[in-house]
Amino acid sequence: MICFIFILFFAQNIGMLFAGEVLCGLPWGAFQTLTTTYAAEVSPTVLRPYLTTFVNLCWVTGQFIAIGVLRGLLGRTDEWSWRIPFAIQWVWPIPIIIGVIFAPESPWWLVRNGQLDEARRSLSRLTSKTHHEYNIDDNIAFMVVTNEQEKLASEGVSYWDCFKGIDRRRTEVTCCVWMIQVGSGIWFGSNVVYFMEQAGFPPTRAFDFGLGMNGVGWVGTVCSWFVMQHVGRRTLYSWGLVVMLAILLIVGFLGIPSAGNVGIGYTSGALLMIFVFTYDITVGPVCYCLISELPSTRLRIKTAVLARNCYNIVAIAANFLNPPILNPTAWNLRGKGGFIWSVFCGISLIWTIFRLPEPRGRTPAELDVLFEQRIPARKFAKTKADPFRSTNLGVVGENMQEGKQ
Repeated sequence: MICFIFILFFAQNIGMLFAGEVLCGLPWGAFQTLTTTYAAEVSPTVLRPYLTTFVNLCWVTGQFIAIGVLRGLLGRTDEWSWRIPFAIQWVWPIPIIIGVIFAPESPWWLVRNGQLDEARRSLSRLTSKTHHEYNIDDNIAFMVVTNEQEKLASEGVSYWDCFKGIDRRRTEVTCCVWMIQVGSGIWFGSNVVYFMEQAGFPPTRAFDFGLGMNGVGWVGTVCSWFVMQHVGRRTLYSWGLVVMLAILLIVGFLGIPSAGNVGIGYTSGALLMIFVFTYDITVGPVCYCLISELPSTRLRIKTAVLARNCYNIVAIAANFLNPPILNPTAWNLRGKGGFIWSVFCGISLIWTIFRLPEPRGRTPAELDVLFEQRIPARKFAKTKADPFRSTNLGVVGENMQEGKQ
């Protein structure tokens, strides 16, 4: 990463910039998947939502810093106006490298590779010495049992195994969950700087709106930590998409009058900030929690890689679709672009209602049971799962629990 930034910083033409961006994309791609899966594997069930959604907070923080740097350099017209932002990227790799060196290995990875003693040592580093009720051996035994159960349900651990048996559904759900981040319309809703410029605002005012938008997104992500204590992932996803769909339609109707109305511009900008807040309290952070919970532990990393690639594909398509919507020399739809994105948001909402299960509070073993028994998405939250009921898997429906125990 450090080496590839040199290419961007010393670029002499657009070809060098393109090469630098492509090469930087290689480590970025690894960071995007490993961070979330690692957070899921080193955290207990009760802390899993906070550590995985912290990834989204890091994204929003980075975007806030980036747009602040660009705002500060807005008055420069020399080459340093674009070289300085690339140079600032050298600040981050060193502290990240230090953190990675001292970070413990994932105990789940060690268990899957038969290194139980190393897994105990890793887990002891992740737990408080003063928490005497926590039994490391019991948790290692639970990991071993979960791993063996998943072996019985699906023997392989290749990418092809992500599309076989019960893991096919888990792969589909994980991929769609990440693609919905784009399908929700965030490419349109978060592009407030360009949107405000096309609405007639000066660049400085438009970038001020951008800073405010990222601040709102940061607050929304922090608020999601408290909301997820009481509301399920499926509920947050569904209602988040409902609110964003409504905002996209309203912004679309506000874009019908001719350009130049300052009041409509401010109103649209305020609605887009509400849109971003809604995204960053629901779909944005909850996505990272879901993609770490829904795959099986043995295929978690590979499923996350496939899901991120699906996200990248639809993101590339969005990068081609969104600029013509706002560009005055192309379609010049301005706010009416909300109508286009509302279609994708509506499709995402329908899929969420019928296909997204509720993993809140479930252990990996319990989720294995529910997927093995092909429980419908809408019944996940109310179905009791008992991974120790039989040799392999067992499920006891809530309405049958009293009669069978």
